[in-house]
Amino acid sequence: MGRGRLITIEGIDGVGKSTLARALAGELAGRGLPAELLREPGGVELSERIRSLVKDPALSVSPRAEALLYAAARAQLVQERVRPLLADGAVVLLDRFLDSSLAYQGAGRGLGVEHVRAINLFATGGLQADLTLLLRLAPGDARARQAVRDTPPDRLEGEGEDFFQTIAAAYDELARSEPGRIRPIDASRSPELVLAEAVSLVLGVLAPTDRASSA
Repeated sequence: MGRGRLITIEGIDGVGKSTLARALAGELAGRGLPAELLREPGGVELSERIRSLVKDPALSVSPRAEALLYAAARAQLVQERVRPLLADGAVVLLDRFLDSSLAYQGAGRGLGVEHVRAINLFATGGLQADLTLLLRLAPGDARARQAVRDTPPDRLEGEGEDFFQTIAAAYDELARSEPGRIRPIDASRSPELVLAEAVSLVLGVLAPTDRASSA
């Protein structure tokens, strides 16, 4: 059995990553291509515990500690779930992955994208996504979407407008640097149109043999 495919979904808070991830998993399953959906930070017990720390608005977490905590959560998820699934030939959908740290901690926290990349390549053993769907939305519009949620903002969601402007710009720069892997999607459109484009892009990275064997 060949190696599976790792599909990641990225973007600033409020663009609809989790909504797309769930819809995409359902759409692929309906096409005979079931995918394992995981989230970051989280997905396994240790990583979920780290998630509760880094998102707690009552805690003060330094930028370097934040970067290392995210990398630790990612290392455990990759070791415990992602690599075994890929080895079994599965399609893995990840709601956030390495690019989140590059944008949020590397750019947003000012730690440097390449420094944060090195930490995370160590954490993942060099694992990188086959395809990254980058949902793009103006930070102000993303914040407006967050405002109608029933849950209060977590520690990062409570940051100011400049923080998210910096992160959005960092994501755009990442997309320009890796156009073959990172595919921007206009998230201002309807969920149906966003999903349709995402499905098309995902099917494009799955080899014909993968689709045929799953049909």
